[in-house]
Amino acid sequence: MFQGPDSDVGRTGREAGMTHPAILSLLQVITPPLSGGDVVDWNALTRAGEPELPTDYKDFVATYGGGEIDEYFSVSTPPVFGSPYGDLLNGVSSAVSVEDHDELAGQLTASSVPQLMPFGATASGDVTFWLRDGQPDDWQVAVFRRQVSYGASRWVVFDGGMVEFCLAVVTGVLDPFSERFVADEPHTFTGWMGH
Repeated sequence: MFQGPDSDVGRTGREAGMTHPAILSLLQVITPPLSGGDVVDWNALTRAGEPELPTDYKDFVATYGGGEIDEYFSVSTPPVFGSPYGDLLNGVSSAVSVEDHDELAGQLTASSVPQLMPFGATASGDVTFWLRDGQPDDWQVAVFRRQVSYGASRWVVFDGGMVEFCLAVVTGVLDPFSERFVADEPHTFTGWMGH
């Protein structure tokens, strides 16, 4: 399991209206699209029975929106009119084989695998999930890799939030995908509305 650089930062005591500290770090590495992020009524989603989502993710959506990092890793959002990335809530009951589920269980300290919720995917077919255990701001990230070397685990578990995960990937601290993510700069984010 990989631990995020500041995995406790911003997890508790966040004041309303403040940007999550991990977003501030990501802004140093990836410029948001000129079109801006997506507007989501998070309270309406919760009232409709959808799960509460992590604060860093909400700030990511507001800053970047749905789109792709370096045309390789795509991030989904809740439904946003016109966005092809607005499929986050379609994958709440994602299918993972029993064997793959058992393999993930072997990497976790919990007695059972928390519910998985996908939030992103790579051009190689890898899928990133939240491990929905505890409060949303405490959820870890797990990557299911479609292609691995013989004997290697299909799962990479990251002990940090979604934005910390993205930051670790683009800075080369973490290599969780089937194909090597190029850590060269500058990194780009292409939002669904364009650059």
